[in-house]
Amino acid sequence: MTVPPPPALPKPRRVLRWITTRPENLRPEESVGLKEIRAACPELDATVEHVRGFGSLMHEHRGEDLDGWINQVRQHDLPALRQFADGLLHDREAVVAGLSSTWSSGQVEGQVTRVKLLKRAGYGRAKLDLLRSRILLTSPFRLGLPGG
Repeated sequence: MTVPPPPALPKPRRVLRWITTRPENLRPEESVGLKEIRAACPELDATVEHVRGFGSLMHEHRGEDLDGWINQVRQHDLPALRQFADGLLHDREAVVAGLSSTWSSGQVEGQVTRVKLLKRAGYGRAKLDLLRSRILLTSPFRLGLPGG
């Protein structure tokens, strides 16, 4: 009688998605998989708690709780996470403001991405006047699209 092989370990990218997804949005089999992995690795279990804690700071706009989160991270021997937390302190005021604000730069970043796409489409041959014309011709304001 042969013993069946153990189940394959999930790929790191899949586990990362499980960690960064809100627990209530995970499918039951994903929740079980994450629970098993967390039980097998105490460092990963602590990491999951810290990552989800930081996500909570972002989603709930609780920038004033950043120092408490950093102190919690420092209590564990997690070098990469500790380095991230220490990096946040280099410009603490900006991080707290970013975590506290309900404003988003998503629209601006989207327009920058669109302009870069148009510029790349010219393969470096487009001069500023042609690029400007293409930007204006594809503007959502001109086309009457939503957001414009």
